[in-house]
Amino acid sequence: MTDIASPSSRLAERLVRRALVVDDEALIRWSVAETLTTLGMEVVQAGDAAGARDAITHAVVPFDVVVLDLRLPDMNDLTLLRHVRGSLSGAFVLLMTAFGTPEIMAEATALGANAILNKPFELEQLTRLLSHRSGPNP
Repeated sequence: MTDIASPSSRLAERLVRRALVVDDEALIRWSVAETLTTLGMEVVQAGDAAGARDAITHAVVPFDVVVLDLRLPDMNDLTLLRHVRGSLSGAFVLLMTAFGTPEIMAEATALGANAILNKPFELEQLTRLLSHRSGPNP
């Protein structure tokens, strides 16, 4: 017997927002993931650009939110942001950086970053940015 989800159960599943957190610093990645979980999101974590690309490529349901560190061990520019925007055009993308020059911030915004948080930041800032985006559509 094949178990087929009813339309209402598929809708209920989709009401859970999916987030991808990408940062090479395990403590930051974990802290951000825990914060997003408290906002009711299902969170996937990646420690580098390759892991982020893999998570995006193999996701059965696309990510609604991507929290992305600018500098990663295998990529330290805005290339991953370009990839995220190309793959997840409807996602809310938040860029985190400790190296936020005005030029980088302007380019990131032009490439589609919805928000930029300068490290270090308080998790309350992240919560304020994303808490009103916890519904099905940002």
